[in-house]
Amino acid sequence: MERYILTTQQKALKINLNQSIYGTFAEIGAGQEVVRHFFRAGGASGTVAKAMSAYDKDFSDAIYGREPDGRYVTESRLRKMLAQEYRLVEERIDRSKNPNKCFFTYANTVATIDFAKRYKGHGWMGCKFQLTPDSPPNEVIFHVRLKENEAVLQQETIGVMGVNLIYACFHIINDPNELLKSLYDNLSRDKVEIDMINVSGPDFEGVDNRLLSLQLIKNGFTDAVIFGPDGNNLLPAGLLYKKNILALRGSFRPVTKVNMDMMTKGYQYFIRDPRVKKDNVEVLFEITLNNLRAEGEIDEQDFLDRAEILCSLGYKVLISNFQEYYKLVHYFAEFTKARLGIILGVSSLKDIFNEKYYRTLPGGILEAMGIMFSRDIKIYVYPSKPTDESPLETSKNMWVHPRLRPLFDYLTFNGRIKDIETYDPSILHIFSPRVLRMIKKGESGWEHMLPEGVENIIKSKKLFGYEPHKEVAT
Repeated sequence: MERYILTTQQKALKINLNQSIYGTFAEIGAGQEVVRHFFRAGGASGTVAKAMSAYDKDFSDAIYGREPDGRYVTESRLRKMLAQEYRLVEERIDRSKNPNKCFFTYANTVATIDFAKRYKGHGWMGCKFQLTPDSPPNEVIFHVRLKENEAVLQQETIGVMGVNLIYACFHIINDPNELLKSLYDNLSRDKVEIDMINVSGPDFEGVDNRLLSLQLIKNGFTDAVIFGPDGNNLLPAGLLYKKNILALRGSFRPVTKVNMDMMTKGYQYFIRDPRVKKDNVEVLFEITLNNLRAEGEIDEQDFLDRAEILCSLGYKVLISNFQEYYKLVHYFAEFTKARLGIILGVSSLKDIFNEKYYRTLPGGILEAMGIMFSRDIKIYVYPSKPTDESPLETSKNMWVHPRLRPLFDYLTFNGRIKDIETYDPSILHIFSPRVLRMIKKGESGWEHMLPEGVENIIKSKKLFGYEPHKEVAT
């Protein structure tokens, strides 16, 4: 059933006319763009306890404290704003006089586009709220990247999205996916990008923030999301800024000894590079949306199974909509100019030099290569040997079309493509699809194909369709 979308004014008025909703607004950066919708709608006195905007940095620091890094448009600042303002609501609003009020605090900290139009603008928005009086509060926090070329337009967008957030918190709470979609009500996706969201609180019990990340990409709200070992979503710009990024793409269904050997050996090569600082390296396991759709519609449980293992191993996971590698490199280059590293197998390297993947580009494969290798990047190639009878295949003996051989030779001669020669030859026969089939069929022997500890995770949590009673000898 389709949800009927109210206008921004209708949403603000509906909140204002609900006598049980009462709280404060704290907005830094773009102006009081959200609260003004509530004032204009009428009846705001029943909703707005306080509206404030601490533009001066000294005033802001006096209220919320100074950030260690001296910045103001950060998640830390937003969380301090929400905590401080919500505490003041509880302290200053006499509960005995307002027994039926559900308190809330809306906050944002935003930097709009600069005069020179070099920095597009971004911001943090959040709402801390309760659905029943005296119940513990919930939180919805997300980050936006502003895409319009005028500050006034970006301010209007922030205003609409803020109203959408407050309305969703009180009216669409039972469906987190629909709540996420509703943030774009009355807005074009070309105007603003949500690239990170986290929800918490008693009314979000059972909601996995990693699935919300997946929804961001499925709905086209962003092209890439990252979550950490704790399962919470991370801001890509904050994590990757000026970092030496090393990424390994795969299905990880499940992660195998080969995957771990690729990452371990690739990492060793990467940190030996004189242009790489070991303490500045950010390691990512990447899964593409196309990979998640390999068998049709995305299976959310299958996605969580893969994520569960990688997170349990302590890694950060990148989910992206970048089927081609040059798009992934271009994405990384938005955040850093430091040396990048991509670890891949021979078959993936063949795909990079397959012209059919670049037919939509005006410049074809040359345009893609220009985007990819104009950045400071190295590709580390893991060899292939599917069976004992198969010859070992590396970048040195893989087939490349004669038209592209000069380009390939140029890149290898200049060290942009490098073979991983310290691989473990005893595990080259291991492939994730085979391991997955064995798990699902209940065959034995798959355990030794996985990194230490992964077998126990799969069995204890019954991941990838594992069922103990299915096990049969092979």
